[in-house]
Amino acid sequence: MAKYFDVHPENPQKRSIGQVVDIVRGGGLIAYPTDSCFALGSALENRDGIDRIRTIRHLDDKHHFTLVCHDFAQLGQFVHIDNTAFRAIKASTPGSYTFILPATKEVPRRLMHPKKKTVGVRIPDHPVVHALLTELGEPILSSTLLLPDQEKPMTQGWEIKERLDYVVDAVIDSGECGTEPTTVVDFSGGAPEIIRYGAGDASRFE
Repeated sequence: MAKYFDVHPENPQKRSIGQVVDIVRGGGLIAYPTDSCFALGSALENRDGIDRIRTIRHLDDKHHFTLVCHDFAQLGQFVHIDNTAFRAIKASTPGSYTFILPATKEVPRRLMHPKKKTVGVRIPDHPVVHALLTELGEPILSSTLLLPDQEKPMTQGWEIKERLDYVVDAVIDSGECGTEPTTVVDFSGGAPEIIRYGAGDASRFE
């Protein structure tokens, strides 16, 4: 049964954040709010967490997982960024964007796209995520919480707790979350290519 954490959206309680991070470090899978919509998250080295996300979302091995990073410096440890991408990404973060870039050796191979050796990265603009990442000290491996039988992500923490009670280990509720996933921009080929239009303003990459 998943633990339920009612967390303040602007000033998340340190005790609750610490408990959630302990669950992540202990191999748990969490459902948490972001600046776009709810996401599933686990520790980077958590093989079981990856498998559980794939099972919940019915994903194949070509799905781009996302490393949710604390800041631009941390993001730069996990992906290669050329000058053009650097300026565009720096100007758009934090925000509701996911960027696909070539992965560095810091990224576990199983998280990369099997052929392209790329990975998704993002820096959300959300106090709860910022608090989680500060406490954890490393990125969270994430995927949008969009279930196979749904067109839009769930927006209520209690609803997620009810639906996923026995397949996740914790649910963070900090009020209603958005329904639109991030805008996804692929920089792996040099010029930006918009893969998905979402919550972030895509016009700057067109």
